[in-house]
Amino acid sequence: MEPTLVVFSGGQDSTTCLLQAIAERGAANVHTVTFAYGQRHKLEVELAEGLAKELGVASHKTITVDWYKDITHNALMDTDTPIAKEAGASCPNTFVDGRNALFLLTAAIYAKGLGIHDLTIGVSEADYSGYPDCREAFVKSMEQTLRLAMDWPFRILAPLQHLTKEQEWALADKLGRLDFVRTRTLTCYEGIPGDGCGKCPACRLRAAGLEAYLRGKGAR
Repeated sequence: MEPTLVVFSGGQDSTTCLLQAIAERGAANVHTVTFAYGQRHKLEVELAEGLAKELGVASHKTITVDWYKDITHNALMDTDTPIAKEAGASCPNTFVDGRNALFLLTAAIYAKGLGIHDLTIGVSEADYSGYPDCREAFVKSMEQTLRLAMDWPFRILAPLQHLTKEQEWALADKLGRLDFVRTRTLTCYEGIPGDGCGKCPACRLRAAGLEAYLRGKGAR
């Protein structure tokens, strides 16, 4: 079975991707990498490390990008910047410039050293919240760039690319891990695990998807 390296933050999206990868490939063929990039909540990194260990992945690595906060500013990294509750016409102030590009480049370098071709990332275009680096065009472009840059047959797998949050909850349920994803992950911009603060954009999107899925499931 071909191994994969999952870019893993411990949030709903990447945890669902990780659980799917383990179900399809077996934990022995799944590796994870987490980035400490100066995010305002260190708990995110600690939670990801703990979940990776609990789920028994083949290996886990945390990579520190301590210079990132010196060159870009946003509400996810600057604790003195309030998180905008509503997105404006441009990107939300929680958007981190270049984050997925940086993560995928770094993950690719690490993956090649492990002899791994497949990179898995939990981006979703359907619910991308105005983040340009969650679009399919970016993912395809990055895959080609990495292949050319390192002469290595990378594949970037984005299993949530065209799923809504409702469909994502359905996938977690299909994997038998809905409660795990609901209670053990950290998606909240305020750093509260599980159902979170219930007020930030990430929590509202997550809750609306769960409500829609459970409502639809009950009607069937």
